[in-house]
Amino acid sequence: MTYKEQIDPQRVPNHIAIIMDGNGRWAKKQGNIRLVGHKFGVGSVRRVTQAAAQVGVKFLTLFVFSTENWNRPAAEVQGLMTLLSSTIDSELADLMKNNVRLLMVGDGNLPAPLRDKMLKSVQKTKDNTGITLILALSYSGRWDITEAARNLARQVQDGTLKPQDITTDTFAAALPMSVAPDPELVVRTSGEYRISNFLLWQAAYSEFYFTDTLWPDFDDEQLYKAIVDFQHRERRFGMTSEQVDNKQ
Repeated sequence: MTYKEQIDPQRVPNHIAIIMDGNGRWAKKQGNIRLVGHKFGVGSVRRVTQAAAQVGVKFLTLFVFSTENWNRPAAEVQGLMTLLSSTIDSELADLMKNNVRLLMVGDGNLPAPLRDKMLKSVQKTKDNTGITLILALSYSGRWDITEAARNLARQVQDGTLKPQDITTDTFAAALPMSVAPDPELVVRTSGEYRISNFLLWQAAYSEFYFTDTLWPDFDDEQLYKAIVDFQHRERRFGMTSEQVDNKQ
């Protein structure tokens, strides 16, 4: 029985977030430069997006480029920006064909032509009603939280919000990543066991799934395996097992 056949369609995560790791190591194993791994990683993005949509996932967030990634060698960063631009050109038609809504979240610190192209693609797909694909570009969890603090501070400053009225709900709503519900499942590829400044607020009660598979080798069955693993978890949210059973 395949992993897809084992999935309970009633318990599919509404939102899956993925830290796509291992492109560089994959390329080195093939005797190629790191950018080759990033190019092959685009294929995994396509496969995983289609696979997630097929089983009913509503939101898929991919950690494409972090604020810390700007510290990588200039040639690699430039290559990544060029690859992102060409990928948007080549994939936009398929996004429209497959009814995928595209969103972007990040500090906007991208080359102007790429930023404009991304924003136009977001606008082009805004009425699509299938899976929402969120690209975290020049993003970090700490930036996300800092932006929320700034948003709330501005509201307090202009008199539309009182400090005592700030709650976890108002804070969450002020986060740039509030465009999607919190992810139930966070996946990290390549055998690393850390969150790397990704969705720090939103992942408070996410289930984590780690795999040794390098991102270019991550396919639909790998995604379905992660979903099956998720469906075997008991999500207690601070309660006891008995309390969870009584709520069901």
